[in-house]
Amino acid sequence: ASIVASHYHPEFIVNSKETGKINLVNYQDLKNLKVTSIDSARFLHDGGFDSTGRYFLVAANASNKIAVVDTKDNKLAALVDVGKTPHPGRGANFVDPKYGRVWSTGHLGDETISVIGTDPRRKDAAWKVVRTLKGQGGGSLFIKTHPKSKNLWVDTALNPDPKISQSIAVYDINNLDKGYDVLPIAEWAGLGEGAKRVVQPEYNRAGDEVWFSVWSAKNQ
Repeated sequence: ASIVASHYHPEFIVNSKETGKINLVNYQDLKNLKVTSIDSARFLHDGGFDSTGRYFLVAANASNKIAVVDTKDNKLAALVDVGKTPHPGRGANFVDPKYGRVWSTGHLGDETISVIGTDPRRKDAAWKVVRTLKGQGGGSLFIKTHPKSKNLWVDTALNPDPKISQSIAVYDINNLDKGYDVLPIAEWAGLGEGAKRVVQPEYNRAGDEVWFSVWSAKNQ
């Protein structure tokens, strides 16, 4: 379901969706590939690295879990219970004012955003859900922030309510308890009538602009 490259070894991390197995494929000798197979949970989908690049966090969406792989020591670090049908894209890393380094995901099946501690030195927070934020609703596909930004953006492109699928929730990372503000991105885009699903916030390199895709109907 997803493939990423290790920052520590000549390896690809290959997530086999239906099997729930994470395969670390060492390509140093292409004629004699070595594979380390790690059992996790089903069905593996997309994911991303923590801020250090050592730990890969991947959604097991049918199991409502996030699998955490230590790509330096080549082992499963944790299986973390999250909300219903997690869908992180690459997830979003930021520094939580209370819990330090964290990684976060939204969900297809409910309105929550799970915030997971990623600093192994923080025994109170490491590989645990340290915050569960309430979002606009289910149907989230992507979550995004930037090291130079204080904002956390969460889309809800697959929500059945047009007001929710056509807007974006944005949180202040320094005041997460405040909740979110809603920005009517599709309305601002001025695309007229028809479906207008707002999806996948992405920052520019400087971190001072965030861009969105807006899905309109094929005949619009």
